[in-house]
Amino acid sequence: MYRRPSPRTIHRNARSRTPAVHPAALDDTERERLLELLNSDRFVDKSAAQVWATLLDEGVYLASVSTMYRLLRARAQTVERRAQAAHPARKKPELLATRPNEIWSWDITKLAGPVRGVYFDLYVILDIFSRKAIHFEVHPTENGELAKAFIEHAVAANGGVRPNAVHADRGTSMTSQPVAALLAYLNIDQSHSRRHVSNDNPYSEANFKTLKYCPAFPGRFGSLQDARVFCDLSFRYYNNEHRHSGIALHTPTRPTPPTLPTKAWINQPPAIIETGEALPTNQAA
Repeated sequence: MYRRPSPRTIHRNARSRTPAVHPAALDDTERERLLELLNSDRFVDKSAAQVWATLLDEGVYLASVSTMYRLLRARAQTVERRAQAAHPARKKPELLATRPNEIWSWDITKLAGPVRGVYFDLYVILDIFSRKAIHFEVHPTENGELAKAFIEHAVAANGGVRPNAVHADRGTSMTSQPVAALLAYLNIDQSHSRRHVSNDNPYSEANFKTLKYCPAFPGRFGSLQDARVFCDLSFRYYNNEHRHSGIALHTPTRPTPPTLPTKAWINQPPAIIETGEALPTNQAA
């Protein structure tokens, strides 16, 4: 309403006017020199604010921090200026076991306690050839010292027989200094899964699934002792009675079938009796 009786007069040359330049603005030559300084070996991995502060300590003022950022932004150089670490791809763990006690695999899983937010930690170490649970322990927490003691107890429970290598994922306990030092002392190679690749530790994962999918597995354990008693019964069954599909439906305590006889007869020949050869188990009466 107010514009109509007194319309604003627009100068016919207003659009063609050159914007005013601040007296302290850098000219093209100064901008190029400042960019060269920012990209020099001395400052190439430092932020504009760090360059500004460093020069100011030396009594040199070339431009404000905002001006430096504006110049870098115009050249698309406002991304991370520091040298970035280049992490090579994690090597796929490759382990081969041809008999028991060559390769062990271990992991830790959570067991729900009596109330929400309370958990117990189940440590289990397996022989990947036989699938036998060498040793297990249940603790109220997880840390490197408990993991170290757990591996020591596993070796003792196995009659002092140590594997060639122990494989685990990259949990804090598995990669802890106490565990690494123990395995080095025992001359046991240490192997780890790649990050976020659960298939690199399939035996332990399958063992935990077998445990937790058991119909008798409770939703929660009333106490630490309850969890230990249940796991003791469960792993006794797992080692001695559970028929494992990965080992031709044999049990972990007997992962290979009995040796087949090499001979069979009807009425034992005298020559075999004289030589004292062992009788096969399926001989005919």
